[in-house]
Parts: sequence; C-alpha cells; structure tokens
Amino acid sequence: MAFEFFIGRRYLRAKQKQAFISLITLLSVAGVSVGVMALIVVIAVMAGFEDDLKSRILGVESHLVLERREGHFRDYPRIMTYLQGVEGVASVTPFVDTQAMIRTTGGVAGAVLRGVDPETVGLVIPYFDPLSLKSLAEGERDSRTVSGIVLGRELARTLGVLEGDDLYLISPRGMVSPVGHIPAMRRFRVAGLFSSGMYEYDGTLAYIHIDAARKFLRMGDAVSGLDLRLADIYRAGDIGRQIISDLGDAYVTRDWMQMNKNFFSALRLEKSAMFVILTLIILVAAFNIASSLIMMVMEKKRDIAILKAMGATDRSIRRIFVFKGVVIGTVGTILGVMSGTLLCFLLKRYEFISLPSEVYYITTLPVLLKATDVCLIGAAALFICLLATLYPAYLAARTNPAEALRYG
Repeated sequence: MAFEFFIGRRYLRAKQKQAFISLITLLSVAGVSVGVMALIVVIAVMAGFEDDLKSRILGVESHLVLERREGHFRDYPRIMTYLQGVEGVASVTPFVDTQAMIRTTGGVAGAVLRGVDPETVGLVIPYFDPLSLKSLAEGERDSRTVSGIVLGRELARTLGVLEGDDLYLISPRGMVSPVGHIPAMRRFRVAGLFSSGMYEYDGTLAYIHIDAARKFLRMGDAVSGLDLRLADIYRAGDIGRQIISDLGDAYVTRDWMQMNKNFFSALRLEKSAMFVILTLIILVAAFNIASSLIMMVMEKKRDIAILKAMGATDRSIRRIFVFKGVVIGTVGTILGVMSGTLLCFLLKRYEFISLPSEVYYITTLPVLLKATDVCLIGAAALFICLLATLYPAYLAARTNPAEALRYG
C-alpha cells in the first residue's frame, strides 16, 4: 500500500480531540447519501410516470400514421399489402377521421369521430374491448340493426348515456337542399365504453364501423389514412422515412413522438430540472467535505511539514487529502444507492403511497428504476465529491515546511 493511502486511512480515524471534524465528516457522508437516495427515488418515479403515460397514449393512438397530402386515398388495400411487408411493421388498419356533434336526450357534445375496421383495429389499438368490436361488426352487417358506436367513458358521462342507449351523430358535411345546407344526422346505439385512463381521450373519442363512417361522410370507398403498430416504437421515425421513400412525396407520416412532442418534451424538461435541483443536496454535502478537509489541513500542518521534510512531494500530499474526500464521497454514494434502490423496490412492491383518483389518473406512484439513471446519479455524486477535494488538497500541498515547523 502506498504511504499516501496509509496516511489518508489514518486521518479518517479521528481522535477524541478531532471529534468536531469527525462529526462534519459523518454529516458529509449523510448528506451525500440522502442526496443520492432522493435523486434516485425522484428520477425513478418520474421515469415510471413517463412510461405509464406512454403506455396509455400508445394504447389509444397508433405508433405511426400514414396519410395522403391531398386528403383521402382510395388505393389503401394496395398500400396495406405493401406496409405488411415492411420490416418492423406488426399490423395495419384503415381509419376514417372527422369531427362531429353527438346529441342525446341528456345533452349535446362535440367528439372526434373515428371509423375503424373491427377485424384489424384491435391489433393496433389494444384498449378496445373484443365484445364492443363484435357489436360494431354485427350492427353494420345487419341492416335491420342500428349501427353501434363505442364512446369514451367521460364522453358517455357528459352525454348521460349508458351501454345500449341510442344517440344521434350530426356532421357538418350534409347535403344542399332547396332550403339550404342540411347537416347529416344518423342514429347510433352505444355498443360499448372504453377507458384509457386519460381524460383527453376518454372525453372526446368516439368509434364507429369504418363502413358506417364512410356512408355518414359520403366518402365512398376512401379512407382518411392508415394506422400502423410497430415492433419497436423507437424506430417509428426511421420506418416512416423508409415508407415515404418507397411511396413518394404524395404521402406523409406522423409518428407517436411527433404527435405528442410537446407533452414528452415537458416531461423531459421537468425530469432534467428535478435532477439539477436535487443535485444541490449533494453539492451542499460536498461543501461539508471541503470544509472538513480544510480544517484538517489547518490542524495537520505540522504533520504535512514533517512529511515534506522527509521527502514527500506536493503530489503525494494532494493524494492524501483527495483520497480521504473520495472515500467519504464513495461511502455516501454507495449508501445512497443502496437506500434509494431499496426504497424504490418498496414503493413498487407494496404501493403504500396512494393518490386521489379524482385528481390523478394513477392511484399509486409508478416506479421505473433504470440502471443508466442509477449509474449517472452515482457518477455525478462521485464527480462532485472529487471536485470538493481539489482546493483543500491544493492548500495542503502549498504548505511551507519551514514556517509550519517554526510556528506549529
């Protein structure tokens, strides 16, 4: 063992007269530990929230949307055949998209109306109830049966309807009559309700059979676009560019990241801000490390002078105090990582923190602990503690042996 580490290890064991310095050292270890633990828990909760939110959004929206720049397109069967052969595309379904008014005996509400194919939409949008899809298909096949519609639970609550109730869809795309423009109106029966857990979707979306939507909007055999579900959601941009390259500029794609760019950007900004704010706790502990080392340098001036007189170099003196500061930071970081990981496990396993369901769309704290986040937090803590040792080590190395021995 090099003598620098031997002496640094001896300095870590404070004597009775050094109790105050020892107390500051313990507070430094505790500060680093608490800061690392808080940072791990908060970042894990925010990562869990982002992952849960992402899964809910992708449960309602497709990973990739293909549309024509000029509007509706009719050759979608050929495009679907091509897309099913593209590497990374798991499933494809056509859709018709428009806005409409829904009128019931209980009120009127606006909605985003989507016509879907019951045979394929379940492969792209997993939140659909199979029974609701079956009701949509049966209602469109049997001309004597009123066509079905699937509503978000919040939208159904606003309209005051339950499953099996009738309602009327009103579209501004009507027809011109001798008395002027008449909006199109058609009766539907509520075939089912869905809940994604997000009010933005549950309060605005309504689904009907794609054939009923085309008849309602007088679109013939055209569709608004194609929804795609991918094997890897993070390749959506690359797959979209490949599709446009093959099909030409007449088509345009939008992936889930583009459609929710502002939302996820806000989450990333909030996560970064919390990382910076909680890192200040570690920074305060680093100041404690620096202050304890400075006081030790002042107390050990005579020892430093003797070491220099015996031939120790400035570099060796610096290594002694850097070693002590790094040991304090390492112990605090290890304790913080262990306690933070344990607390994340307890939060995920036992869910003892509950949130009011009427305020939040989740009832417990979602926790997602990533190894990369833990490594980044640990590395940041060690780096800050290392920086805190540089000035005290530099101060110790500048000690003049003659003056220290004369006045020590």
